[in-house]
Amino acid sequence: MSDFTSNDSTSGFPSLGDALAWLDSHQNMERMLAGSRAERVPDLSRMAALVDALGHPERTAPVIHVTGTNGKTSTARCLTSLLTAKGLRVGTFTSPHLAQLNERIAADGEPIDDRSLLAALGLVAAVEPLIAGAGSGPSRSGPTWFEIMTAAAFVYFSDRPVDVMVLEVGMGGRWDATNVADASVSVVTNVGLDHVEFLGPTRAHVAAEKAGVIKPGSTLVLGETDPSLVPIFSAESPASLWLAEREWACYANQLAVGGRSLDLRTPGSSYEAVWLDLHGAHQGLNFAAALAAAEAFFGAPIEDRLVREAAATVSSPGRLEIVGHDPLMVLDGAKNLEGATAASAAVAEEFGADRSVVLVVGMLRGKSPEDMLRALGAPRARMVVACPAPSPRAVPAEEVAAAARALGVPSVVTADSVPDALSVASGAATADDLVLVTGSLYVVGAARAALAVGA
Repeated sequence: MSDFTSNDSTSGFPSLGDALAWLDSHQNMERMLAGSRAERVPDLSRMAALVDALGHPERTAPVIHVTGTNGKTSTARCLTSLLTAKGLRVGTFTSPHLAQLNERIAADGEPIDDRSLLAALGLVAAVEPLIAGAGSGPSRSGPTWFEIMTAAAFVYFSDRPVDVMVLEVGMGGRWDATNVADASVSVVTNVGLDHVEFLGPTRAHVAAEKAGVIKPGSTLVLGETDPSLVPIFSAESPASLWLAEREWACYANQLAVGGRSLDLRTPGSSYEAVWLDLHGAHQGLNFAAALAAAEAFFGAPIEDRLVREAAATVSSPGRLEIVGHDPLMVLDGAKNLEGATAASAAVAEEFGADRSVVLVVGMLRGKSPEDMLRALGAPRARMVVACPAPSPRAVPAEEVAAAARALGVPSVVTADSVPDALSVASGAATADDLVLVTGSLYVVGAARAALAVGA
């Protein structure tokens, strides 16, 4: 969305460009994980002070909170589709964005417009001096980039107003900026090992952080079924715990033309042969979790026709997204071992286990390049094109390439950027090849921009 100059005195900034420059002057998780800033002490007091100064916009509508190692954004999008089908105005906050910052804050499925983003950021900037000194130790230096964006989302949703907010956790849960909101329904998709430098080192540690979004008296929709982890979530005292494969399930999840065919069960109903407009068996589980959460929110089952309408219209860009057919090109933002394994399995099921694959891969630090490539099926790939993700945390392309060579990939090349990698892969691919662009949502976002997807 283009920049513009505004004479709106309520914004506090002459243009959106000025507002974004102010936003970028604050500590960003990307810079922090890259080591350019000192780590902050986990603390919600800054965010609590910020929403207090704003008049508590997070309280203006009920909240459904979504966390988990993988599938958060897709689950949030499925929830939004279901709630919209019921006639509600829905505010959705997700991260990261693929192309434009505006994507993170959406109402009724549409990203926030530039003027509204300028106004929301201007209001947050106006109250920032009022929270000086909030937090403790290194955290006293003011709100972070993500805290400001979260507050801006609350302001926008309050001003519209929306009927319900669907909030995706940025990282973890307990100390995430979104957790100043009191959700009536919480969703935990799964628990894996990601961001272990903050949440780890074990799955139990990660689960404890994610369980922090559960508010006493709320309903928890839990997709993680590991019996050693379930007590960690029940210890947070939800009024109801709806466990996958017990209270709700996706008990049939079959490949269908252009998507999936699902048989679903919730505490209140069942639905057969629901066509989902997403690729990958894992998306059937995400939709099932969203359906259970929607039922918990309304306190009643969702009408069959509305479930089918929502499933047929949901989209989740950058998640097994087909963007070309000559050659067949698929984008998937798998960013950890679980996501990479799911992406590889989905490609094999949906496009053929024997299909020749050209991988375009860029990834962020914190994962073993060799382990990620193995999970993505690189040992069976015809070619790997390694490129740097557009992030300060990018693994150098040569490190990814070295890992591919160690796995015995017959052809390995490096590229200086994602667009260059796409050009190399497209030029090398045959009519029988599938080009899978993956390893990070930042790589996928750059690919969508280079290919003008959605433009």
